[in-house]
Formats: sequence, C-alpha cells, structure tokens
Amino acid sequence: MKCLLVSRIDLPGALTCARQMKNALEKKGVTVLLEKDTATCLGEPGSPCGQTDADMAVVIGGDGTILRTVQQMQRQIPIIGINHGEVGFLADLEPDEAWDFIKTLSPGFAVEERMRLSLLRDNKPLGDALNEALIVTTRPAKMLRFSIVIDERITEQFRSDGLLVSTPTGSTAYAMSAGGPIVDPRIQGFLVVPLAPYMLSSRPHLISSNRRLEIRLECSKPAKLVIDGQKTVELGISASLVVQKAEQPALFIEAHRNFFEKVDDKLRKL
Repeated sequence: MKCLLVSRIDLPGALTCARQMKNALEKKGVTVLLEKDTATCLGEPGSPCGQTDADMAVVIGGDGTILRTVQQMQRQIPIIGINHGEVGFLADLEPDEAWDFIKTLSPGFAVEERMRLSLLRDNKPLGDALNEALIVTTRPAKMLRFSIVIDERITEQFRSDGLLVSTPTGSTAYAMSAGGPIVDPRIQGFLVVPLAPYMLSSRPHLISSNRRLEIRLECSKPAKLVIDGQKTVELGISASLVVQKAEQPALFIEAHRNFFEKVDDKLRKL
C-alpha cells in the first residue's frame, strides 16, 4: 500500500509528527510518498499532490491543510486527517490517537464520500469546493446585488455584503458563522447563505444538488470569488455562475466517528 504524507509546514509539532508517522508507516511495510513542501521541510525528496499514485493520504494539520490537499489532487484519494490546527473539523484524529488507528488500516478500508461543488462561468470551470465558494466585493463596505436562479426561475433578489454557497460539509465552517444551519454531510445539496443581507427576509436556503442553481451578480462594484479559501477568481462588475455537483467527491477514510458527536465535541464545547 502507498501512502501520501502531507504536513502543515509552519508548525514544528506537525512536522515532527510527520517524521514520526513516516518512520512508523515504513516499519509497517507501507511505501510513503512525501508531498513536495513537506518533503522540503524534512530534507527528503517529494512530489506534488496532483501527480500522486498513492492509495491513501495522511494529512497532518488543520482544515486549511486538508482543503489545500483536496484542491491540489487531480484524482481524489482517501484522506485521514490528524489535527494540528484550531478546531480541525475535517480531521478525525487527534495526535495522541492517530497511530493506534492508522496502524489498523489495510486494503479495503471503509471510505465516506463528501460532495463537492463545481462552479462554472460561460461553461468554463472555475474550480471545485469541498467547503464553500464565497463572493465578496473587492472594495470594503460596499454591498453587492444578487439574483438566485433555480431551474431557470429567479427565486430571490437581494443586496448583501457577499454570498456563500456551501456544501453540507462546509456548513460547519464559514456558513455556520454567517448564520446558516448545520447540515448532515450525507445530504446532497447546496447551502446558499447571504452575508449581512439588507433585507431581513433574505434567509439561508438549502437546495437539492439535482436542481440547476445559478448565481447572478448584478452590480457596478467589482467582486471576487474565493474557493475554499485557497483560490481567488476576479469576477469584475457582473457575472453569472452555475453551481453544480462536482464529478469527483472528496474521499475520507471512515474513522467511525459520528458526525453529530463531532459537532458536539468540536463546536459546542469551544
């Protein structure tokens, strides 16, 4: 079995954990491939995530490290995260329990699929998001005007500071902070959350991924699109974005942690 090892590189503790994990996996007979930035920090050869032929990935860091790893993969492979961040909602393992779980993994381990969303402009792909896509103005303190179009019909028009389109997985991230609901990640849908809307009637919507969702930006002020906090696209003063279910879901190794217990542990007890 081949394992890709990715670490947050700005925390010495995460890099120490990565070196220890590499040594332990190799003693178990696992072939370990190091992501290029991780490899540089450990003084060893490595390769980009997008070119990996590994069977699984161990990602050491916070949610940002996991999101970046998913973004870089051209072919999605199963991931297990070891938390070396803040909340680390996407990381199922804490450092003190990681090896006891990882050493039990063998070919055929259980995997959970997490829906991602794809964004297109003029039929051209802009990127895929595991957590969310954010549309905000490039000029502070300026509002944007949006139209939400579902199945070719305008269902809502409003002005707001911005707009989030989140997956169920991302419902516990920025969308939750913006007033959106916590959504079971097994649900297939798009969570649309206006940011500080001017009208109190503009509320979050959960829309089936089987529907055609279009976001129209109709304003004289320039805006930008931010995908998972990793990629930024300049939209200009107007845009029409189609949101659809991505062809490749993210894959997470099943760590047998109940989603709602995780919500209680990681969010309600902060």
